[in-house]
Amino acid sequence: MSAKATSLSRHLVEEGKWVDAQLSELPVLLRDMGYTAKILAREIRRAALVGKLGLVGEKNPSGDAQKKLDVYSNEVVVDAFTDSGLVAAIVSEEMEELRTISCNDAAEYLLCVDPLDGSSNTDVNGAVGTIFSFYRRGVAGACTDCEAELREGARLVAAGYVLYGPSTVLVCSMGRGVNGYTLDHDVGEFMLSQENIRCPVSGAYYSANLGRYHDWDPNVRAYADYVIERDAASGRPYSLRYSGALVADVHRSLLEGGIYLYPADEGRTGGKLRLLYECLPLAFVVEAAAGRASSGRERILDLRPASLHQTSPLAIGGVDDVQLFERFVATGSP
Repeated sequence: MSAKATSLSRHLVEEGKWVDAQLSELPVLLRDMGYTAKILAREIRRAALVGKLGLVGEKNPSGDAQKKLDVYSNEVVVDAFTDSGLVAAIVSEEMEELRTISCNDAAEYLLCVDPLDGSSNTDVNGAVGTIFSFYRRGVAGACTDCEAELREGARLVAAGYVLYGPSTVLVCSMGRGVNGYTLDHDVGEFMLSQENIRCPVSGAYYSANLGRYHDWDPNVRAYADYVIERDAASGRPYSLRYSGALVADVHRSLLEGGIYLYPADEGRTGGKLRLLYECLPLAFVVEAAAGRASSGRERILDLRPASLHQTSPLAIGGVDDVQLFERFVATGSP
């Protein structure tokens, strides 16, 4: 952090001067997300002490077992943005249907959120996160079909994530650069710690669930074999880093280059990760930092969801690393 400490709220006001006048509420929405993240950071830290670890015995709409912290985190996010008056509806990994929360004229945004990414890590004190994005609606006022707006007309205008690790970090973008803020627990504020983040074009790490290796397409397996071959000229082999939390692995790729990938496989031909509240928000952030995000065949930001919980393959990180993966997907070679 610089010697001149700058809070999230103050920095968002400065950044907001560069935002289109029609999007003047974005700093307020990101400030509210920072407040929500402070609540979640507190509860995650003390979850083992207050009975918030473990399962609730149900599955979310994506088929994942719900943890107590999943349910709690979703409630916190919904409550925070219900009170804001700026959000018309919320799409969450933890809710089967889109939830309409306001029909007033000021509710010009839609929120898509994964309240607690990597929740399987909670019981072992591993890294977890929150992923979010805000869409500008095509219409205002009376309640309309917000799901149809997401499919057809709503514009992705801001996105980010929170990483709850050794420190709590919020990374976000309103489309003009990417900034990181670290929560100072003593002050009780997120403080600017990484300004104008730029993703290196390549790196020394790859993140992938190699337990799915034998279910991958042969071209994807060829890529995995290639990156672990020894070749000093190209900097290989890459080192494997895989935490089980999408946010944590993408955060590493954003700061250090390299690639995170979760390709399609025999059991999930459409991929596993959800497009609206995982792939698209992270793609928005990484590409705003000069990185790249792809399904392997298409740019993630060019995709439109056909349904709220639609999935997609994902390869995200440094431009050179992702383009190399795309070449393997297409041809099976570099």
